[in-house]
Amino acid sequence: MEVNPQFKKGVLELCCLYLIRAKDRYGYELAQQVSIYIEVAEGAIYPVLRRLVKEGYCTTYLKESSEGPSRKYYQLTVKGEMYLNELIFEWSNFTDSVSRLLEKEGKRDDESGIHG
Repeated sequence: MEVNPQFKKGVLELCCLYLIRAKDRYGYELAQQVSIYIEVAEGAIYPVLRRLVKEGYCTTYLKESSEGPSRKYYQLTVKGEMYLNELIFEWSNFTDSVSRLLEKEGKRDDESGIHG
């Protein structure tokens, strides 16, 4: 399902942090995991990861790979964990509010015979 690019941009940070919290991951692995749920180009993940490291929400380390060169893994920091919790809270409030609006306005449209 194609998602509006602005929606996608806003949630990539949340998705990356959430996946990194579960276990340390490397960039390509993150892109693959996010792509299961949201259609996203692999290249879109790396600017997000650079920003998360720059802002202190993640750190990186190199780990040997059996399939080629060492990989850069991303690990959540304490600051990143706190930030992720804030994002989850804000996302839940936001999506709940939008859902209530759509539900309420949808009922209103049904009652008035308007369909959009």
